[in-house]
Amino acid sequence: MSDDRPPEGKREMITVTPGMRRLCASVLGMEAIVVGLITPVAINVQGVEPPVAVTVGIGLAILCVLVIGMLKRPLAYIAGSVVQVLAIASGFLVPTMFFLGVIFAALWITAIFVARRVEGVTSR
Repeated sequence: MSDDRPPEGKREMITVTPGMRRLCASVLGMEAIVVGLITPVAINVQGVEPPVAVTVGIGLAILCVLVIGMLKRPLAYIAGSVVQVLAIASGFLVPTMFFLGVIFAALWITAIFVARRVEGVTSR
């Protein structure tokens, strides 16, 4: 008796398309630059201690780059969503990041849905 369903634990949550990978990589690439640049702003303008500012700013930038490298896997899109939440939370160090984090989160969501919709229409 043959079953066409994938085995338990092997279900794919998100269908990753090439366009979605490109758009999401672009969003994360730009975000890596922005969150990396909050480090000097946090230190010089907000008076945050350098170890904290470097850990948050450079740590988030590195996390963005790591997620870019994993975008072929569906789990990376969940990790990218976590990065968006962390970018918004970095607003506690640099208040402007509340605004910029929301913008990047909107771009992230848009990149996923627009790419899937466009590629779904073109594949018909």
